[in-house]
Amino acid sequence: MEDKLLQVAVASILGSIYETDFLDASWGYRPGRGPQQASRVLAGRLVLGKYHWIVEADIRGFFDRIDHDWMVRMLKERVDDAALIGLVVKWLKAGVMEEDGRVLHPVTGTPQGGIVSPVLANIYLHYALDLWFERRVRPHVRGQAMLMRYADDFVCAFENRDEAEAFMGWLAERLGKFGLELAGEKSGLIRFSRNGLEQNGGFRFLGFLYHWTLSHNAKPKVQRMTDPKKLQASVAAFSEWIQTKRHQRAHRIMGQLKRKLTGYWNYYGVTGNSRSLGKFWWSVLGLLYKWLNRRSHRRSYTWKGLCACLADFAIPGPRITEKPHSRDPMEQLWFVFSN
Repeated sequence: MEDKLLQVAVASILGSIYETDFLDASWGYRPGRGPQQASRVLAGRLVLGKYHWIVEADIRGFFDRIDHDWMVRMLKERVDDAALIGLVVKWLKAGVMEEDGRVLHPVTGTPQGGIVSPVLANIYLHYALDLWFERRVRPHVRGQAMLMRYADDFVCAFENRDEAEAFMGWLAERLGKFGLELAGEKSGLIRFSRNGLEQNGGFRFLGFLYHWTLSHNAKPKVQRMTDPKKLQASVAAFSEWIQTKRHQRAHRIMGQLKRKLTGYWNYYGVTGNSRSLGKFWWSVLGLLYKWLNRRSHRRSYTWKGLCACLADFAIPGPRITEKPHSRDPMEQLWFVFSN
């Protein structure tokens, strides 16, 4: 407990110091910058910009590969406190106890589950990626270029294909300098243009699949839908949950169900995602009907009875929860057009 409280204090200090340094491209683990807002801003910038190519990138085992020497050098750029830096070094090198009782001392990576780990990760990629892209990549490309990063997950958008292809080579070299490696199976170049929609691909970011489509007035727009893999994983997780909880009393099951669904709709209830929300909802209903009727040899619910039970406990159905929170007029303009 003492260690966690100390990590909270250090994370707060580092966050206050670096918040003024972090660039607009950085969205993860920062005040007032959640994943839903990041996905909305990304879609808006793609619609309002001149981007035709997406570099989808994933860093392999990022939190386990952070180089301790580089981390200390980065901290010393803004922190002139040897005691505080020494404390961070102790956390970085703290041993990890294995199941057999052995203690392993890592030579790379941040504390597993440590409260201070997210801000350290942001600092690391601020120097390794964000500043490099802003100062070295963007000024040297002819067309538009954009980076959007949430923690270690990021995408880059380019106007020209040759510059996007060149960037992929530069990126691998740049990350390698800091002990990081791209996951080849999760990284690649994707055509993503408002011109010739049928030739486009889609890309994944923050649990959503992004693709170009036509609005109700036949104008191109970027639509976000739940990543099919995430949707399948959510259904599987719910199936496992209801199987283990089906013997509890109805009020306990419904109370937990209400919280789960409220959280799901709040995250995935973005503009244009009604179809994916409906798929998840009908999967939930089917699993509820199946497993609640297996609590005994006698069937507990008919479909009508189940729907009445959900209504009695005010279980929320699928809904669009997204609203424009940004004061950025360009984002608000996109939000109006996308609806």
